[in-house]
Amino acid sequence: MELLVYSARWCPDCRTAKRFLDKHGIPCTEIDIEVTPGAVEEVIRHTGKRAIPQFVIDGQWVQPYRPGEGFLYEEMSALLGVMDERLKLLLCRETAANGHFRIIDK
Repeated sequence: MELLVYSARWCPDCRTAKRFLDKHGIPCTEIDIEVTPGAVEEVIRHTGKRAIPQFVIDGQWVQPYRPGEGFLYEEMSALLGVMDERLKLLLCRETAANGHFRIIDK
């Protein structure tokens, strides 16, 4: 999988997105829109707005956050094939409630 991340140092949502990727060991190529010529125009061309962060996963543009709501942990976990801690907790609660099976953390 090839992952590009359009971001900027001043962007708090970008820092959250990069922490998520780092936590899960997902390699990416970061494109800082403040220093990379043409990067802002590329984001606008694909999204219609100057909104970062943006993920480009194997050529598909994905906005990994929702304005006013923050980073989309569950959606990005599913898309990138990782189990986020929030999703693990949700699964543990759901399985404990329905009694079908247990998840045992070592």
